[in-house]
Parts: sequence; structure tokens; C-alpha cells
Amino acid sequence: MAPRSEHAAGSAAAAAAAAAQGHRSEFDSMDPLFHVLRAVPFSFLQPPRTRLKLPSNLALPSPMTVFALILLTYFAVVSGLVYDVIVEPPGIGSSQDPATGAVRPVVFLPGRVNGQYIIEGLSSGFMFLLGGVGIILLDLAVDRTRPRSLRISFGGSGVAAIVIAYAMAMLFLRIKIPGYLW
Repeated sequence: MAPRSEHAAGSAAAAAAAAAQGHRSEFDSMDPLFHVLRAVPFSFLQPPRTRLKLPSNLALPSPMTVFALILLTYFAVVSGLVYDVIVEPPGIGSSQDPATGAVRPVVFLPGRVNGQYIIEGLSSGFMFLLGGVGIILLDLAVDRTRPRSLRISFGGSGVAAIVIAYAMAMLFLRIKIPGYLW
């Protein structure tokens, strides 16, 4: 029989301690197959001993760089850029006026919840981003270490951004789905 590893002994002790305190543990399964599959591979497999080191000239990015990357990623996700890349919709649509026959541009694809034009996704994503920035500005407005005039500016800008973002998102939704929320 293979010697018992320290990790398995430690996890068994942790499971016993959790059971004694009345907490459910990930090891409280009644299924015997679970315990066999959990123990058998580690009786003959050993993880490799790796000594990975980061290059010495590699530094962590600044917090604002990380924030900017997360904000850009958030904008890309809520704008539907993955959908735009996969489906390749047109940038903007057009419709013909039945009375005059003139062709006019259409930004929103009406009636189709599962479809969008590229500019529709970008404008909706910008409104969500504006609302998020408004919440961040409101958070900055409650910081007591800032001057009062700056806190008032942050608070007013945050409220304005949230109100504009909400009003425009509701307008976009009413254009997208006529008769919704009436």
C-alpha cells in the first residue's frame, strides 16, 4: 500500500474538524465511487516539482491600468462585440419610407431581441459604461478626505451620469421592443 501523503492527512483532519463543528464538507459524500476516484489517482501520480520564477524586469501594472483594462473588457462584453465578431451584422441598417420612398438610416434593429446592429451594441454598451462610471463617481463623492466642492462635483456628475444612462437605456429598450414597459 502506498504511503499516505501529508495533503490527504491534512484534508481528512480538516473534514473531521468540519464534521465535528456541524459544517458540511466537500468530503461528506456517501458515494463510495467518489472516495475511490478521489484517492486512486494520487496513490501513483506525483505532481512535478517545478520552480517557476517571474522575470526580474517584469513589474506589476498600476491599479489604474488594471482598472482601465477591466473597464474596457466590461464595455466589450456588454456591447456584444463577441456577437458582432461571430455573426458579422451590418454596422447600421436602413428602411424605406413608404410615403416618400426615401431611404433613412436605422440604428436599432426593432422587434428582434436576439439581433443587433454594430452601432446599436456600441451605443447601448456606452450607456451601461456611463452608468457604471456614475456609480464610481458617487463612491468618490462620499470620501470625507476630499474637499467639499470636489465631493459636490463628483456627486452631481455621478447622479447626472446615472440618470442619463438609465433614461437612454430605457429609450433604447422602447425602440428595440415597441410597446414594452407601457
